[in-house]
Amino acid sequence: MNEPTAFERRYQLDPDPWNFAHAPYERERYATMLRSLGRLRYGAAYEPGCSIGEFTALLAPRCETVDASDISPTAVAAARRRCAAYPQVKVTVGALPDQLPRGPFDLIVFSELGYYFSEGALRLLGASLYERLLPGGELMAVHWLGHSADHVLHGNDAARILRDCLGSAQAEERIEAGFRVDLWRRA
Repeated sequence: MNEPTAFERRYQLDPDPWNFAHAPYERERYATMLRSLGRLRYGAAYEPGCSIGEFTALLAPRCETVDASDISPTAVAAARRRCAAYPQVKVTVGALPDQLPRGPFDLIVFSELGYYFSEGALRLLGASLYERLLPGGELMAVHWLGHSADHVLHGNDAARILRDCLGSAQAEERIEAGFRVDLWRRA
């Protein structure tokens, strides 16, 4: 995966380097993600790579607890501010796969991350995330379908790798304009 300092540098130069808070594309992506969830309420949720906490704040009212993390301390500080009204949200600095919480979780939101890993690393991480789900728990993976010099994999390749390692647990595959949402449910 990319070096942690590269992400931290991005957030230090621009507090919202991907325009998560205001871009119409991002707002539509968040709305699609919320519509794709299999339940209205969740117990424990985990969102690695939460960035500045925009989706975290939208997810929080539907969860008893949200454990969110990002590799950038600057992004984590912003996410904490964004989610301050939600006492059930805990945001920490952490990198995958090393700082993966134990769980178990009812929901894991793996958004905009898979393409930063090699195929082998993503297979191992996908299996580790899935193992942390409670029976009936959901793993949502969301990937942009464009190209970026810092991506190791294309979004479709990341989804294929996850599908290969998680198999028949896939509950939904949704291709939208510019991104895809894949949902797996643990038996």
